[in-house]
Amino acid sequence: MDTQDHNLRDTFNEKGERISPQLPESVKNFLIDIDGTICDDIPNEEPERMLTALPYPDALKIINKWFEEGHLITFFSSRTEEQRDITEKWLKKHGFKYHALLLNKPRGGNYHWIDNHIVKATRFKGKFTDLVVRTHEIEVFKP
Repeated sequence: MDTQDHNLRDTFNEKGERISPQLPESVKNFLIDIDGTICDDIPNEEPERMLTALPYPDALKIINKWFEEGHLITFFSSRTEEQRDITEKWLKKHGFKYHALLLNKPRGGNYHWIDNHIVKATRFKGKFTDLVVRTHEIEVFKP
């Protein structure tokens, strides 16, 4: 991914030391799962189904809209590196626009992401639509 194309800004901590660059607030950095989110849930043990799965039409429409709006799209999956070629062919065949593909995500769900950057999580429940803001209870570190 070319950082110049996505306007990464130099960022500094309170001591004036350079820290990891950040995107402008107007650009979202979408990390989108594949199996069970943009198509049917296919286990790694059945790779023959990966090329024939159909995408969820609303997922293709919304994700490509986000891409065209200038947001970063990275697909990530518990699929293995051995399944990268199949996965890339499938994404291309169905016209998904994206910037990167990360594989070997840990399997099993129940994810808890800890990061020094703001993380917004959206659980997929069957339909892609434009996102809306809602407030929910979250777990945080004790002060």
